[in-house]
Amino acid sequence: MDMQNKIVKGLTFKYLKNDLPAGLVVFLVALPLCLGIALASGAPLFSGIIAGIVGGTVVAFSSGSALSVSGPAAGLTVIVLNAITQLGGYEVFLLAVVLAGLIQIALGYLKAGIIGYYFPSSVIKGMLAAIGIILILKQIPHALGYDKDNEGDFNFIQSDGQNTFSEIFNSLNYIHPGAIIIAIVSLFILIMWEQPFLKKISFFKIVPGALLVVIVGILINQLFKTSFPSLFLDGDKLVRLPVAASVSGFVNQFTLPDFTAFGNYHVYVVAVTIAIIASLESLLSVEAADKLDPHKRNTPTNRELKAQGLGNLVSGLIGGLPLTAVIVRTSANINAGGKTKLSSIFHGLFLLLSVIGIASVLNMIPLACLAALLLLVGYKLAKIPLFVSMYKLGWEQFVPFIVTVIAIQFSDLLKGIAAGMVIAAFIILRNNFKLASFYHKEEKDGVDKIIIQLAEDVSFLNKGSIAFTLDELPEGSNVIIDGSKSRNIDMDVLEIIHDFKNNTAKLKKINMDLKNIPAFNGVSGH
Repeated sequence: MDMQNKIVKGLTFKYLKNDLPAGLVVFLVALPLCLGIALASGAPLFSGIIAGIVGGTVVAFSSGSALSVSGPAAGLTVIVLNAITQLGGYEVFLLAVVLAGLIQIALGYLKAGIIGYYFPSSVIKGMLAAIGIILILKQIPHALGYDKDNEGDFNFIQSDGQNTFSEIFNSLNYIHPGAIIIAIVSLFILIMWEQPFLKKISFFKIVPGALLVVIVGILINQLFKTSFPSLFLDGDKLVRLPVAASVSGFVNQFTLPDFTAFGNYHVYVVAVTIAIIASLESLLSVEAADKLDPHKRNTPTNRELKAQGLGNLVSGLIGGLPLTAVIVRTSANINAGGKTKLSSIFHGLFLLLSVIGIASVLNMIPLACLAALLLLVGYKLAKIPLFVSMYKLGWEQFVPFIVTVIAIQFSDLLKGIAAGMVIAAFIILRNNFKLASFYHKEEKDGVDKIIIQLAEDVSFLNKGSIAFTLDELPEGSNVIIDGSKSRNIDMDVLEIIHDFKNNTAKLKKINMDLKNIPAFNGVSGH
């Protein structure tokens, strides 16, 4: 355990052989997502790359999470798109991102990260499974060669006017054989790469399967270009990374906020909105990352809020989109064998390198290759055994889990989580209703003798249960309400008990005795 904590808190090169290839895999996953989210947000393409670089370096360095990866978030695309229009320009929007970062840092110091500990495990697992299913459904069109919808658009209602399911059926009308061939070959390589018998060979241990998939995908597509032109993939079927013609052109892609907009009230509304949503998504993601972590390390949530705030502050200052901890990239990191935060840092450095020197090479990567990679990530998140295991845990765990899965499919991440939380809260309230007291009834000389033993902790949540129990007491019975085992009895409950004793009990001719029940408003218990 001490070694695990050291790995979480600081950098170590002890696991370089794991973290370097994992960082490369995360980079390949993050690259199209960064570009797609920027495109869907109505922001400059380069802004998504900036957010990915900041998330992989600034946030990773300052975060206490070993495996979480941060970058531009799909859940913020609609907010960003509307905010840029509302504020009248991208530079004004960047000021809101800077302010959102400052708010998140303040939330970290105010210890608001404690909220992260109140998400039920069933809801978190439902979120992971839902994201896995979404990844599979959203990548099917890309694997078929239909790339109308942007990468990173995870909402049910898509930016291209379709929804998740209609997009799949629509893509069947635009199947591209070249994309299917590359996707199938890529999936075959990725699946074979994980087979135990291949892991015994040094080459398969050193070279990440994702890297080979990209190389093979580029080579196959170049073969199509020269020998089978009808199968060749180009245009929106390839990665489209901005290419700077010169150093000055590269520098000009960075944008400064418009600091003259400090007096604009709407900037602060957008900043607060981004800060709250980004903080919630980050807390959810690090909670999920901790559950996926083979070493079960815990992320300090207040430190995470500060790290995310610092990331948004820096990203906004240099022209990047708002960012959060992102479960898709985090899952890819864990599945690729990442051990420490160094893998996230490598992914950020690879993104930086990609825009500095190798953008033209990366623009040769078919999206079908990356679709295969994301399909496998999705499968690992939403395996059937997960659903079976949650079902075996009983309805109290399975219902919030499956509600979260379904709700996220047809809405978005936060709405789906909210639906799961409502169901989980209802189950908690229902259990509190049933466990408020122990009811024992016996008959002696033709008269009912009833003992109501209150639970150890009786809160206002138990008001309904106590009131129902008292209302059901038979007329003319002898009743003892015993609070001797209770450490706390809420004043709302005391009011109900004393009011019943002094009023209703007399009307129903119930002889009621209170044992170790505190006084309420000067009325003493016996």
